[in-house]
Amino acid sequence: MKKIRVPLFFALRYLFSKKSVNAINIISIISIVGIFVSTAALVIVLSFYNGMENFILSMNSKFSPDIRIEATKGKTFFPENPIFQQLAADPAVKNYSETLEDKALIQFEGKQIVGMIKGITPESLQKQSKDHILHIGKFAIQTDSIPYALIGPQIQTNLQVPISEFSNMVELYFPRKEAAVNNINPLEDFNIRSISVNGILTFEPEFQNLVLVPIDFARDIFGEDKSISAIELYLHESKDVYKLQKEIQKGLGEDFQVRNREEQNPILYKTIKSEKWIVFFILTFIGIIAIFNIIGSLTMLVIDKKEDMKILQHIGANKSTIENIFFYEGIMIALIGSSIGIVVGYIFCFLQDTYGFIRTNNVDGNFIDVYPVDMRTQDFILVFVTISVLSIVVSYFSSKLSVKEIGNINTLTSE
Repeated sequence: MKKIRVPLFFALRYLFSKKSVNAINIISIISIVGIFVSTAALVIVLSFYNGMENFILSMNSKFSPDIRIEATKGKTFFPENPIFQQLAADPAVKNYSETLEDKALIQFEGKQIVGMIKGITPESLQKQSKDHILHIGKFAIQTDSIPYALIGPQIQTNLQVPISEFSNMVELYFPRKEAAVNNINPLEDFNIRSISVNGILTFEPEFQNLVLVPIDFARDIFGEDKSISAIELYLHESKDVYKLQKEIQKGLGEDFQVRNREEQNPILYKTIKSEKWIVFFILTFIGIIAIFNIIGSLTMLVIDKKEDMKILQHIGANKSTIENIFFYEGIMIALIGSSIGIVVGYIFCFLQDTYGFIRTNNVDGNFIDVYPVDMRTQDFILVFVTISVLSIVVSYFSSKLSVKEIGNINTLTSE
């Protein structure tokens, strides 16, 4: 314990005592400020990035279910399992939706495009948020038993389907399962249905080529009776997702795959997470440059305290003890700088989250007016640990190089 107390005592004394050369105080302050700025920058940028990550994912997942159940083999399955009935009655489930979907050819006035036809119940659509789904038109896919379609913006752009006119009926073509070989009329091999367009979906990636129709209409064109493509669950509390997902998967077995929202959009989630880590490592490298100021600070301090080291050597201190003094000195510089940086970063993010003084200058207000912030405890811990570990490594080698720079301790005592 004494081996730690003595070097730590001198390190504390050297850190706050006045040096004979004023430049050493300035260099030490620069080292602390450099680490403080790097730490604060890491905390602020990561928190801002978390906020933007949450915003992007929320914008891309308003219609994506919390849990989606699909058959492991084949495109469709029959929803006759008792577990599905339990899920429909589960109080944790806000919206239980059975869907039937497949690709089909969409035609309007001679123009064609391939889109994804998705059949859902009109009741499940009404439980969704209109503002996040509908761009223009009526938010309904069935009125008085008459089916209507909501089409994606890319489909509307390519086909130029009008919304405010009566002549906006599109034709859907889907291959028949019992299509005959070498049929004289190729159209007889397709189920052809017409449906009026009621509205256009928002400009989201998942909506671009989507056509929402009533599930009965989808069964008619796809030639299905009672089978469905998937079961989509929207929960009241997002924290229940992983627990419920495991329970459903365990109950259904290997015949079904139960995926949460992240697993439904793996590319989007992986891209956002990889970008965050890229930003973190770039800022960490900038922080390393600031941490290397410790080398200059310790080297100058060793030179300034040369006479003190002679005295310590005379009273029995060995080279390791001398090195530990400056090693602890470097660690304390790093801890002070990183601690201040953590606190300042937190205060800055808290003020932004509370008052939103950094804005996007979005006049229309259709996007976001204030940059979002999401402070996460694991990010604060990660930043502090990263800066601390790097500082310990730099201080360790710096203390050895700094002492070695002015010669061996034994040489000093003989002067």
